[in-house]
Amino acid sequence: MGKINGCLKCLFIFFNVLFAIVGCLLIFTAVKATSISYQLSAFGTPGLGWLWVFAIGVLGISCLGIYAGCSEKGIFLKIFAGFMGVGMVIMLIFGIVIVVARNKIRDEFKNISAEIAKPLMEDEGLRQLLEGIQMTAQCCGLSSASDWGNKIPESCECSSRAPGLFGGHSKCKPKPLGTMGPSEIYEQTCSDAIFSWVDLLLKIVMGFFFGFSVTALLGLVVSFLMIHQVKRHDSTGGSSMAMKGY
Repeated sequence: MGKINGCLKCLFIFFNVLFAIVGCLLIFTAVKATSISYQLSAFGTPGLGWLWVFAIGVLGISCLGIYAGCSEKGIFLKIFAGFMGVGMVIMLIFGIVIVVARNKIRDEFKNISAEIAKPLMEDEGLRQLLEGIQMTAQCCGLSSASDWGNKIPESCECSSRAPGLFGGHSKCKPKPLGTMGPSEIYEQTCSDAIFSWVDLLLKIVMGFFFGFSVTALLGLVVSFLMIHQVKRHDSTGGSSMAMKGY
């Protein structure tokens, strides 16, 4: 018989194999992202060092866990448990950082005023970009429809019967008094629409980090349980079996 419970050992190795596959997929993603980043390096794209570190770390720790589970050696289980503890703390820190960043970004989007939007609207390229966002996100103006001045563009036109971006129907309101353009415009501002996209992305990243921290905690607990079984087997298993044989 082995030192560790068979079901626990198989479960431990199975999940480490799954995370090893995840690590391989992350490395593949890092290779593709690095290739794209190299092509766009002239535009100042951010480095991908952390992605490589994370991908190699997931693969390396998973391989260590597979070997520790198969060999049933306490020293490797302790090393794996140490990585799980450190990884859990790091994932929690990153998750908390994302939560703080999300709240800060939300406040900044809420504080967008006409004074900030006015210089942005003077740039022709940004105006065209905003019109494209308005047609896609079904919104009007950066902070309000008044950002367009006296002439509201056709991209702000809203119909209460038109389907919304995420189902339902678009919310419409009358155009501001004294302005030209569509009689009904989108009620939602584009700052709210843009933040909803950013917020969705940040929530996914938050779930990723907190999910990994919970997984690391479970790995830590299972590692301690396996270490305890190995210690008990090494300290009492051989001698007690020998005494019972007499």
